[in-house]
Amino acid sequence: MERDESLKEETPIEAEVKEDEEFENISLEEDEITLLQNENLKLNNEIEALKERLLRTTAEYENYRKRTAKEKEGIYSDACEDVLKEMLPVLDNLERAMSVEGELEDLKKGIDMTLKQFKDSFNKLGIEEISTENGFDPKLHEAVMHVQDESFGPNQVVEIFLKGYKRGDKVIRYSMVKVAN
Repeated sequence: MERDESLKEETPIEAEVKEDEEFENISLEEDEITLLQNENLKLNNEIEALKERLLRTTAEYENYRKRTAKEKEGIYSDACEDVLKEMLPVLDNLERAMSVEGELEDLKKGIDMTLKQFKDSFNKLGIEEISTENGFDPKLHEAVMHVQDESFGPNQVVEIFLKGYKRGDKVIRYSMVKVAN
């Protein structure tokens, strides 16, 4: 009868050879383990370096965000201050005009001078009055009334209820107007 090879017993020499092979496999595995540990250590160092870099980048961004918010607030404060510096002398002259007693012509002359000063302040700030000479423009004017009148052309501004102002291309206040046809 033939015996199954898996059931046969090992001879002492075969056992010794098998043990030597297992030992060699173990030493190979130890070398692999050492290599893997070194690679793991290297990867952990890279991860720590990336974490440190991310932390620094996050801190830099947070500092940048705070700094720009502070600068933006400073710019707004400076702009308001510049506008007020231009407008306060006008207010002072209006208050002086109200306290002066005199003739109507003198009062009108004082108000005209104050209006000129006000317009000069606007010029220094780059603010200009919106023109209505070129007809109605919905980008610059707000039509609050409409009239049918053949003596005026189409979309012609007939009356200005409230003057509009702009600075550069930005409209500060739209002109309130009556438009014909």
